[in-house]
Amino acid sequence: MKKEKIKILIIDDDPKVSWLLSEGLSDYEFVSARDGSEGIQMVTTEKPDLVLLDIKMPGISGLEVLERLSRLPSRPEIIMLSGHGETDNIAKSKHLGAAEFIHKPFEVKEIEIRVQAVLEAKKLREEVRELKSQLKSRNQYEQFIGDSPKMMQVKSIIEQVAGSELTVLIRGESGTGKEIVARMLHNMSTRADEPFTKVNCAAIPRDLLEAELFGYEKGAFTGAHKTKPGRFEVANKGSIFLDEIGDMPLELQSKLLQVLEQQEFVRVGGIHNIHVDVRIICATNKNLEEAIRRGGFRDDLFYRLNEITVFLPPLRSRTEDISLLVNHFLKKYGDLYQKPTMALSPETMSKLLQFAWPGNVRQLENLIKQVVVRGDESIVTEMLSNLIHSPEYVQTPDLPPSGGSPAVLSESGNVFSLKHRVGAAIANEERRLISEVLTKTNWNRRKAADLLEISYRSLLYKIKEYNLNSIK
Repeated sequence: MKKEKIKILIIDDDPKVSWLLSEGLSDYEFVSARDGSEGIQMVTTEKPDLVLLDIKMPGISGLEVLERLSRLPSRPEIIMLSGHGETDNIAKSKHLGAAEFIHKPFEVKEIEIRVQAVLEAKKLREEVRELKSQLKSRNQYEQFIGDSPKMMQVKSIIEQVAGSELTVLIRGESGTGKEIVARMLHNMSTRADEPFTKVNCAAIPRDLLEAELFGYEKGAFTGAHKTKPGRFEVANKGSIFLDEIGDMPLELQSKLLQVLEQQEFVRVGGIHNIHVDVRIICATNKNLEEAIRRGGFRDDLFYRLNEITVFLPPLRSRTEDISLLVNHFLKKYGDLYQKPTMALSPETMSKLLQFAWPGNVRQLENLIKQVVVRGDESIVTEMLSNLIHSPEYVQTPDLPPSGGSPAVLSESGNVFSLKHRVGAAIANEERRLISEVLTKTNWNRRKAADLLEISYRSLLYKIKEYNLNSIK
Protein backbone atom coordinates (compact mmCIF):
# COMPACT_ATOMS: atom_id res chain seq x y z
CA MET A 1 0.00 0.00 0.00
CA LYS A 2 1.32 3.40 -0.98
CA LYS A 3 2.48 5.56 1.87
CA GLU A 4 0.79 8.86 2.58
CA LYS A 5 2.81 11.69 1.07
CA ILE A 6 5.08 12.80 3.90
CA LYS A 7 7.20 15.90 3.28
CA ILE A 8 10.88 15.55 4.11
CA LEU A 9 13.35 18.45 4.04
CA ILE A 10 16.98 17.55 3.29
CA ILE A 11 19.52 20.11 4.54
CA ASP A 12 22.84 19.02 3.01
CA ASP A 13 25.44 20.80 0.90
CA ASP A 14 25.94 17.63 -1.17
CA PRO A 15 23.30 17.59 -3.97
CA LYS A 16 23.87 13.86 -4.53
CA VAL A 17 22.25 13.11 -1.16
CA SER A 18 19.01 14.81 -2.15
CA TRP A 19 19.00 13.12 -5.57
CA LEU A 20 19.76 9.69 -4.12
CA LEU A 21 16.97 9.84 -1.55
CA SER A 22 14.33 11.36 -3.84
CA GLU A 23 15.03 8.63 -6.40
CA GLY A 24 15.14 5.79 -3.89
CA LEU A 25 12.17 6.86 -1.72
CA SER A 26 9.59 7.98 -4.27
CA ASP A 27 6.69 7.52 -1.84
CA TYR A 28 7.83 10.63 0.06
CA GLU A 29 7.82 14.26 -1.04
CA PHE A 30 11.31 15.77 -0.84
CA VAL A 31 12.46 19.39 -0.71
CA SER A 32 16.06 20.41 -0.18
CA ALA A 33 18.30 23.19 1.08
CA ARG A 34 22.02 23.56 0.40
CA ASP A 35 23.01 25.25 3.68
CA GLY A 36 21.83 25.84 7.21
CA SER A 37 20.42 29.35 6.71
CA GLU A 38 18.26 28.27 3.80
CA GLY A 39 17.20 25.17 5.72
CA ILE A 40 15.99 27.18 8.74
CA GLN A 41 13.88 29.37 6.45
CA MET A 42 12.41 26.35 4.66
CA VAL A 43 11.34 24.73 7.93
CA THR A 44 9.04 27.73 8.35
CA THR A 45 7.85 28.02 4.76
CA GLU A 46 7.61 24.33 3.76
CA LYS A 47 6.52 22.95 7.16
CA PRO A 48 8.08 19.51 6.62
CA ASP A 49 7.12 16.46 8.68
CA LEU A 50 10.77 15.44 9.04
CA VAL A 51 14.23 16.94 8.44
CA LEU A 52 17.37 15.08 7.38
CA LEU A 53 20.15 17.38 8.57
CA ASP A 54 23.84 17.10 7.74
CA ILE A 55 26.24 18.08 10.53
CA LYS A 56 29.19 19.29 8.45
CA MET A 57 28.16 22.18 6.18
CA PRO A 58 29.72 25.51 5.23
CA GLY A 59 28.48 28.48 7.22
CA ILE A 60 26.04 27.40 9.89
CA SER A 61 26.76 23.87 11.06
CA GLY A 62 24.10 21.21 11.43
CA LEU A 63 24.37 21.35 15.22
CA GLU A 64 23.74 25.11 15.13
CA VAL A 65 20.73 24.57 12.88
CA LEU A 66 19.43 21.90 15.26
CA GLU A 67 19.91 24.25 18.23
CA ARG A 68 17.95 27.03 16.49
CA LEU A 69 15.16 24.70 15.44
CA SER A 70 14.89 23.43 19.02
CA ARG A 71 13.63 26.90 20.05
CA LEU A 72 10.61 26.70 17.76
CA PRO A 73 7.25 26.12 19.53
CA SER A 74 6.55 23.24 17.17
CA ARG A 75 9.20 21.69 15.00
CA PRO A 76 9.51 18.63 12.74
CA GLU A 77 11.31 15.44 13.70
CA ILE A 78 15.04 15.67 12.91
CA ILE A 79 17.48 12.93 11.86
CA MET A 80 21.15 13.92 11.81
CA LEU A 81 23.45 12.79 9.00
CA SER A 82 27.22 12.79 9.26
CA GLY A 83 30.33 11.21 7.86
CA HIS A 84 32.05 12.24 11.05
CA GLY A 85 30.56 10.07 13.76
CA GLU A 86 32.33 11.46 16.77
CA THR A 87 30.69 10.45 20.04
CA ASP A 88 30.36 14.05 21.21
CA ASN A 89 28.36 14.99 18.07
CA ILE A 90 25.95 12.14 18.72
CA ALA A 91 25.54 13.19 22.36
CA LYS A 92 25.02 16.85 21.43
CA SER A 93 22.46 15.91 18.78
CA LYS A 94 20.48 13.79 21.21
CA HIS A 95 20.64 16.53 23.84
CA LEU A 96 19.22 19.04 21.35
CA GLY A 97 16.34 16.73 20.49
CA ALA A 98 17.44 14.85 17.38
CA ALA A 99 15.43 11.67 16.93
CA GLU A 100 18.18 9.67 15.18
CA PHE A 101 21.83 9.88 14.10
CA ILE A 102 22.85 8.15 10.85
CA HIS A 103 26.42 7.80 9.61
CA LYS A 104 27.47 8.38 6.02
CA PRO A 105 27.76 6.55 3.74
CA PHE A 106 24.33 5.01 4.20
CA GLU A 107 22.04 2.67 2.36
CA VAL A 108 18.73 4.11 1.10
CA LYS A 109 16.92 1.20 2.75
CA GLU A 110 18.45 2.16 6.10
CA ILE A 111 17.15 5.72 5.70
CA GLU A 112 13.71 4.39 4.84
CA ILE A 113 13.60 2.17 7.93
CA ARG A 114 14.81 4.95 10.24
CA VAL A 115 12.41 7.53 8.76
CA GLN A 116 9.48 5.17 9.11
CA ALA A 117 10.41 4.36 12.73
CA VAL A 118 10.75 8.04 13.66
CA LEU A 119 7.43 8.97 12.03
CA GLU A 120 5.61 6.06 13.67
CA ALA A 121 7.05 7.04 17.06
CA LYS A 122 5.88 10.61 16.46
CA LYS A 123 2.41 9.43 15.53
CA LEU A 124 2.24 7.28 18.66
CA ARG A 125 3.29 10.22 20.86
CA GLU A 126 0.62 12.39 19.26
CA GLU A 127 -2.02 9.73 19.86
CA VAL A 128 -0.97 9.40 23.50
CA ARG A 129 -0.98 13.19 23.87
CA GLU A 130 -4.46 13.36 22.35
CA LEU A 131 -5.73 10.66 24.68
CA LYS A 132 -4.22 12.44 27.69
CA SER A 133 -5.77 15.70 26.52
CA GLN A 134 -9.17 14.07 26.14
CA LEU A 135 -8.86 12.50 29.60
CA LYS A 136 -7.87 15.82 31.17
CA SER A 137 -10.70 17.57 29.33
CA ARG A 138 -13.19 14.98 30.53
CA ASN A 139 -11.98 15.43 34.11
CA GLN A 140 -12.32 19.19 33.76
CA TYR A 141 -15.83 18.87 32.36
CA GLU A 142 -16.71 16.79 35.40
CA GLN A 143 -15.76 19.81 37.52
CA PHE A 144 -17.52 22.29 35.23
CA ILE A 145 -21.12 21.34 35.92
CA GLY A 146 -24.09 22.70 34.02
CA ASP A 147 -26.26 22.01 31.00
CA SER A 148 -28.19 25.29 30.98
CA PRO A 149 -28.08 27.24 27.70
CA LYS A 150 -25.62 29.74 29.17
CA MET A 151 -23.22 27.03 30.28
CA MET A 152 -23.51 25.15 27.00
CA GLN A 153 -22.54 28.36 25.24
CA VAL A 154 -19.49 28.72 27.48
CA LYS A 155 -18.43 25.14 26.79
CA SER A 156 -18.86 25.69 23.07
CA ILE A 157 -16.55 28.72 23.15
CA ILE A 158 -13.95 26.77 25.14
CA GLU A 159 -13.97 23.95 22.58
CA GLN A 160 -13.66 26.41 19.70
CA VAL A 161 -10.69 28.39 21.04
CA ALA A 162 -8.76 25.91 23.20
CA GLY A 163 -6.64 24.69 20.31
CA SER A 164 -5.72 28.19 19.16
CA GLU A 165 -2.92 30.39 20.45
CA LEU A 166 -5.26 33.33 21.11
CA THR A 167 -5.10 35.14 24.43
CA VAL A 168 -8.27 34.51 26.43
CA LEU A 169 -9.85 36.84 28.98
CA ILE A 170 -12.26 35.10 31.38
CA ARG A 171 -14.74 37.42 33.07
CA GLY A 172 -17.24 36.78 35.79
CA GLU A 173 -18.01 37.24 39.46
CA SER A 174 -15.97 35.56 42.18
CA GLY A 175 -16.83 31.91 42.62
CA THR A 176 -18.13 31.28 39.09
CA GLY A 177 -15.30 28.91 38.09
CA LYS A 178 -12.83 31.03 36.14
CA GLU A 179 -9.81 28.89 37.08
CA ILE A 180 -11.61 25.74 35.94
CA VAL A 181 -12.17 27.36 32.54
CA ALA A 182 -8.49 28.35 32.35
CA ARG A 183 -7.39 24.78 33.08
CA MET A 184 -9.83 23.43 30.49
CA LEU A 185 -8.37 25.78 27.87
CA HIS A 186 -4.88 24.51 28.70
CA ASN A 187 -5.76 20.83 28.91
CA MET A 188 -7.63 20.89 25.60
CA SER A 189 -4.77 22.65 23.81
CA THR A 190 -1.61 21.37 22.13
CA ARG A 191 0.25 22.57 25.24
CA ALA A 192 -1.52 20.11 27.54
CA ASP A 193 1.70 18.22 28.36
CA GLU A 194 3.53 21.42 29.28
CA PRO A 195 3.27 23.47 32.50
CA PHE A 196 0.11 25.25 33.62
CA THR A 197 1.26 28.07 35.89
CA LYS A 198 -1.14 30.15 37.97
CA VAL A 199 -0.38 33.61 39.36
CA ASN A 200 -2.89 35.49 41.50
CA CYS A 201 -2.05 39.13 40.83
CA ALA A 202 -4.12 40.29 43.81
CA ALA A 203 -2.47 37.94 46.32
CA ILE A 204 1.15 38.99 45.72
CA PRO A 205 2.35 42.36 47.09
CA ARG A 206 2.75 44.82 44.23
CA ASP A 207 6.46 45.42 44.97
CA LEU A 208 7.12 41.67 44.65
CA LEU A 209 4.85 40.90 41.70
CA GLU A 210 7.35 41.94 39.03
CA ALA A 211 10.05 39.66 40.45
CA GLU A 212 7.54 36.83 40.79
CA LEU A 213 6.39 37.13 37.18
CA PHE A 214 9.66 37.91 35.42
CA GLY A 215 12.34 36.68 37.82
CA TYR A 216 15.41 38.54 38.99
CA GLU A 217 19.17 38.50 38.68
CA LYS A 218 21.55 37.94 41.56
CA GLY A 219 22.11 41.21 43.40
CA ALA A 220 19.10 42.95 41.84
CA PHE A 221 17.90 43.96 45.29
CA THR A 222 18.60 43.25 48.95
CA GLY A 223 18.08 39.54 49.56
CA ALA A 224 18.55 38.51 45.90
CA HIS A 225 21.39 36.12 46.68
CA LYS A 226 20.99 34.13 43.48
CA THR A 227 19.31 34.41 40.11
CA LYS A 228 15.73 33.20 40.11
CA PRO A 229 13.56 32.53 37.04
CA GLY A 230 10.08 34.01 37.08
CA ARG A 231 6.73 32.38 36.45
CA PHE A 232 6.87 33.17 32.74
CA GLU A 233 10.07 31.16 32.39
CA VAL A 234 8.59 28.31 34.42
CA ALA A 235 5.57 28.33 32.11
CA ASN A 236 7.67 28.21 28.92
CA LYS A 237 6.03 26.04 26.22
CA GLY A 238 2.89 25.91 28.37
CA SER A 239 0.22 28.32 29.63
CA ILE A 240 0.25 30.98 32.31
CA PHE A 241 -2.97 31.92 34.08
CA LEU A 242 -2.98 35.48 35.40
CA ASP A 243 -5.87 35.57 37.83
CA GLU A 244 -7.26 38.92 39.01
CA ILE A 245 -5.50 40.71 36.16
CA GLY A 246 -7.47 43.85 37.03
CA ASP A 247 -5.33 44.19 40.17
CA MET A 248 -2.02 44.29 38.28
CA PRO A 249 -0.18 47.57 39.01
CA LEU A 250 -0.16 50.00 36.10
CA GLU A 251 3.65 50.07 35.96
CA LEU A 252 3.75 46.31 35.31
CA GLN A 253 1.11 46.36 32.61
CA SER A 254 3.52 47.74 29.99
CA LYS A 255 5.93 44.88 30.68
CA LEU A 256 3.12 42.35 30.28
CA LEU A 257 2.19 44.02 27.00
CA GLN A 258 5.76 43.48 25.79
CA VAL A 259 5.50 39.77 26.57
CA LEU A 260 2.22 39.56 24.68
CA GLU A 261 3.55 41.34 21.62
CA GLN A 262 7.17 40.15 21.49
CA GLN A 263 7.23 37.03 23.69
CA GLU A 264 10.21 38.40 25.59
CA PHE A 265 11.09 40.35 28.73
CA VAL A 266 14.01 41.34 30.96
CA ARG A 267 14.44 40.02 34.50
CA VAL A 268 14.53 42.49 37.38
CA GLY A 269 18.10 43.75 37.48
CA GLY A 270 18.89 42.10 34.14
CA ILE A 271 20.03 43.46 30.77
CA HIS A 272 19.34 40.57 28.41
CA ASN A 273 16.03 39.80 26.74
CA ILE A 274 14.61 36.40 27.64
CA HIS A 275 12.42 34.77 25.01
CA VAL A 276 9.50 32.58 26.07
CA ASP A 277 6.78 30.67 24.26
CA VAL A 278 3.77 31.03 26.55
CA ARG A 279 0.04 31.19 26.04
CA ILE A 280 -1.53 33.79 28.33
CA ILE A 281 -4.94 33.26 29.92
CA CYS A 282 -6.32 35.99 32.19
CA ALA A 283 -9.30 36.33 34.50
CA THR A 284 -10.96 39.15 36.37
CA ASN A 285 -14.10 39.99 38.29
CA LYS A 286 -13.47 43.71 37.90
CA ASN A 287 -14.91 46.20 35.44
CA LEU A 288 -11.86 46.77 33.24
CA GLU A 289 -13.63 49.32 31.05
CA GLU A 290 -14.28 51.47 34.10
CA ALA A 291 -10.65 50.99 35.22
CA ILE A 292 -9.52 52.26 31.80
CA ARG A 293 -11.69 55.36 32.18
CA ARG A 294 -10.16 55.99 35.63
CA GLY A 295 -6.64 55.51 34.26
CA GLY A 296 -6.02 52.35 36.29
CA PHE A 297 -5.74 49.95 33.35
CA ARG A 298 -4.05 50.36 29.96
CA ASP A 299 -6.45 50.33 27.05
CA ASP A 300 -3.84 48.84 24.68
CA LEU A 301 -3.28 45.96 27.11
CA PHE A 302 -7.03 45.44 27.44
CA TYR A 303 -7.50 45.15 23.68
CA ARG A 304 -4.53 42.77 23.46
CA LEU A 305 -5.89 40.56 26.25
CA ASN A 306 -9.38 40.68 24.84
CA GLU A 307 -8.74 38.57 21.71
CA ILE A 308 -11.28 36.06 23.02
CA THR A 309 -13.56 36.75 25.99
CA VAL A 310 -15.41 34.09 27.97
CA PHE A 311 -18.19 35.44 30.19
CA LEU A 312 -19.12 33.13 33.07
CA PRO A 313 -22.72 33.63 34.20
CA PRO A 314 -23.50 34.00 37.92
CA LEU A 315 -25.27 31.06 39.53
CA ARG A 316 -28.47 33.07 40.09
CA SER A 317 -28.89 33.40 36.31
CA ARG A 318 -28.68 29.63 35.71
CA THR A 319 -30.71 28.17 38.55
CA GLU A 320 -31.53 25.12 36.41
CA ASP A 321 -27.95 23.96 37.08
CA ILE A 322 -28.24 24.07 40.88
CA SER A 323 -29.67 20.54 41.21
CA LEU A 324 -26.81 19.14 39.12
CA LEU A 325 -24.26 21.01 41.21
CA VAL A 326 -25.80 19.89 44.49
CA ASN A 327 -25.77 16.22 43.46
CA HIS A 328 -22.20 16.57 42.23
CA PHE A 329 -20.99 18.08 45.53
CA LEU A 330 -22.94 15.54 47.59
CA LYS A 331 -21.13 12.72 45.81
CA LYS A 332 -17.76 14.47 45.72
CA TYR A 333 -17.60 15.14 49.47
CA GLY A 334 -19.39 11.94 50.38
CA ASP A 335 -16.60 10.02 48.64
CA LEU A 336 -13.89 12.31 50.01
CA TYR A 337 -14.97 12.07 53.66
CA GLN A 338 -16.34 8.51 53.36
CA LYS A 339 -19.83 9.56 54.37
CA PRO A 340 -23.11 7.81 53.52
CA THR A 341 -24.72 8.94 50.29
CA MET A 342 -27.17 11.77 50.94
CA ALA A 343 -30.17 13.08 49.02
CA LEU A 344 -31.72 16.39 49.96
CA SER A 345 -35.45 16.69 50.52
CA PRO A 346 -37.62 18.62 48.01
CA GLU A 347 -38.17 21.33 50.63
CA THR A 348 -34.44 21.85 51.13
CA MET A 349 -33.78 21.78 47.40
CA SER A 350 -36.51 24.40 46.91
CA LYS A 351 -34.74 26.72 49.34
CA LEU A 352 -31.47 26.26 47.46
CA LEU A 353 -33.18 27.11 44.18
CA GLN A 354 -34.70 30.29 45.58
CA PHE A 355 -31.49 31.65 47.09
CA ALA A 356 -29.59 34.29 45.09
CA TRP A 357 -26.05 32.90 45.73
CA PRO A 358 -23.95 36.08 45.82
CA GLY A 359 -20.89 33.84 46.29
CA ASN A 360 -21.90 31.72 43.29
CA VAL A 361 -20.80 28.10 42.88
CA ARG A 362 -18.08 28.39 45.51
CA GLN A 363 -20.64 29.42 48.13
CA LEU A 364 -22.96 26.54 47.18
CA GLU A 365 -20.08 24.08 47.31
CA ASN A 366 -19.00 25.19 50.77
CA LEU A 367 -22.56 24.83 52.08
CA ILE A 368 -23.01 21.32 50.66
CA LYS A 369 -19.61 20.34 52.07
CA GLN A 370 -20.85 21.26 55.56
CA VAL A 371 -24.07 19.33 54.99
CA VAL A 372 -22.11 16.19 54.04
CA VAL A 373 -19.58 16.46 56.86
CA ARG A 374 -22.24 17.01 59.53
CA GLY A 375 -24.82 14.74 57.91
CA ASP A 376 -27.59 17.24 58.55
CA GLU A 377 -29.48 19.04 55.80
CA SER A 378 -31.20 21.36 58.29
CA ILE A 379 -27.97 23.36 58.07
CA VAL A 380 -29.27 24.65 54.72
CA THR A 381 -32.42 26.16 56.22
CA GLU A 382 -30.53 27.68 59.12
CA MET A 383 -27.73 29.24 57.11
CA LEU A 384 -29.85 30.53 54.23
CA SER A 385 -32.35 32.03 56.63
CA ASN A 386 -29.59 33.91 58.43
CA LEU A 387 -28.14 35.17 55.17
CA ILE A 388 -31.44 36.26 53.62
CA HIS A 389 -32.42 38.32 56.65
CA SER A 390 -29.01 39.90 56.98
CA PRO A 391 -28.86 43.59 55.90
CA GLU A 392 -25.74 42.71 53.90
CA TYR A 393 -27.59 40.20 51.76
CA VAL A 394 -28.20 41.95 48.47
CA GLN A 395 -28.48 40.10 45.21
CA THR A 396 -25.98 41.52 42.73
CA PRO A 397 -27.61 42.51 39.44
CA ASP A 398 -26.45 40.83 36.25
CA LEU A 399 -24.73 43.80 34.72
CA PRO A 400 -23.01 43.66 31.35
CA PRO A 401 -19.19 43.74 31.22
CA SER A 402 -19.10 47.52 31.04
CA GLY A 403 -20.80 47.74 34.41
CA GLY A 404 -23.48 50.08 33.07
CA SER A 405 -27.22 49.64 33.09
CA PRO A 406 -28.35 46.72 30.94
CA ALA A 407 -31.04 48.91 29.43
CA VAL A 408 -28.81 51.65 28.05
CA LEU A 409 -27.10 50.07 25.07
CA SER A 410 -27.85 47.20 22.77
CA GLU A 411 -25.18 44.50 22.45
CA SER A 412 -23.95 46.21 19.29
CA GLY A 413 -23.63 49.54 21.13
CA ASN A 414 -26.51 51.12 19.16
CA VAL A 415 -27.81 54.04 21.23
CA PHE A 416 -30.86 54.36 18.95
CA SER A 417 -32.13 50.82 19.61
CA LEU A 418 -35.85 51.21 20.40
CA LYS A 419 -35.90 48.19 22.65
CA HIS A 420 -33.04 49.43 24.79
CA ARG A 421 -34.13 53.08 24.83
CA VAL A 422 -37.56 52.02 26.11
CA GLY A 423 -35.87 49.77 28.64
CA ALA A 424 -33.78 52.69 29.86
CA ALA A 425 -36.87 54.85 30.26
CA ILE A 426 -38.63 52.14 32.27
CA ALA A 427 -35.53 51.69 34.44
CA ASN A 428 -35.36 55.43 35.15
CA GLU A 429 -39.04 55.53 36.14
CA GLU A 430 -38.60 52.46 38.35
CA ARG A 431 -35.64 54.06 40.08
CA ARG A 432 -37.58 57.29 40.67
CA LEU A 433 -40.59 55.46 42.13
CA ILE A 434 -38.50 53.27 44.45
CA SER A 435 -36.58 56.32 45.66
CA GLU A 436 -39.84 58.16 46.33
CA VAL A 437 -41.33 55.27 48.34
CA LEU A 438 -38.14 54.78 50.35
CA THR A 439 -38.16 58.45 51.25
CA LYS A 440 -41.87 58.26 52.16
CA THR A 441 -41.25 55.31 54.51
CA ASN A 442 -38.12 56.89 55.98
CA TRP A 443 -36.13 54.06 54.41
CA ASN A 444 -38.07 51.29 56.12
CA ARG A 445 -37.36 48.70 53.47
CA ARG A 446 -40.04 46.24 54.52
CA LYS A 447 -42.76 48.91 54.45
CA ALA A 448 -41.45 50.14 51.10
CA ALA A 449 -41.58 46.61 49.68
CA ASP A 450 -45.20 46.25 50.84
CA LEU A 451 -46.21 49.57 49.23
CA LEU A 452 -44.45 48.66 45.99
CA GLU A 453 -46.04 45.17 46.13
CA ILE A 454 -42.71 43.41 45.58
CA SER A 455 -40.72 41.04 47.79
CA TYR A 456 -38.25 42.35 50.34
CA ARG A 457 -35.44 40.57 48.52
CA SER A 458 -36.44 42.14 45.19
CA LEU A 459 -36.36 45.57 46.78
CA LEU A 460 -32.83 44.96 48.08
CA TYR A 461 -31.86 43.88 44.60
CA LYS A 462 -33.27 47.11 43.11
CA ILE A 463 -31.57 49.28 45.74
CA LYS A 464 -28.24 47.72 44.82
CA GLU A 465 -28.95 47.85 41.08
CA TYR A 466 -29.82 51.56 41.10
CA ASN A 467 -27.22 52.50 43.73
CA LEU A 468 -29.91 54.06 45.92
CA ASN A 469 -27.92 53.69 49.13
CA SER A 470 -25.96 56.73 48.09
CA ILE A 471 -29.03 58.97 48.30
CA LYS A 472 -30.17 57.88 51.73
